[in-house]
Amino acid sequence: MALLAVAAFAANVSAGAEALRPYTVVGDAIPQTLTGAKGDATRGRALIVERSSTCILCHSGPFAEQAFQGDLAPNLTGSGARWSEGQLRLRLVDAAHLNAATIMPSYYRVDGLTRVGTSWRDKPIQSAEQIEDIVAYLATLRN
Repeated sequence: MALLAVAAFAANVSAGAEALRPYTVVGDAIPQTLTGAKGDATRGRALIVERSSTCILCHSGPFAEQAFQGDLAPNLTGSGARWSEGQLRLRLVDAAHLNAATIMPSYYRVDGLTRVGTSWRDKPIQSAEQIEDIVAYLATLRN
């Protein structure tokens, strides 16, 4: 039993320590996917409404089943009409690149951050796949 717990812990640590995939910022966007493939919009929506992702703690949107939604940040309704996939991607990866005073976390950045708990250091909040799933969903919100 202890061996299984150690193996599970080791697998979790190595997954969290996965190296960030390279990306290029062009203007106000990251035009290429982080994974080389489009994300899954259904998984993206599930991630957004999952409170541990923190999206709906600050944002509201077309999530009727969620009684308590944030009001600190823009409503996500119409995100796909307001921003391109590349612009959405940069906002998720590193919102501070666009606005140094933002309170939105940088979900796929590990350097230059302050007040990061020891267990979270050198680990992105979301994986590249999760970022792409969220981008895929937000891009569907056209009205």
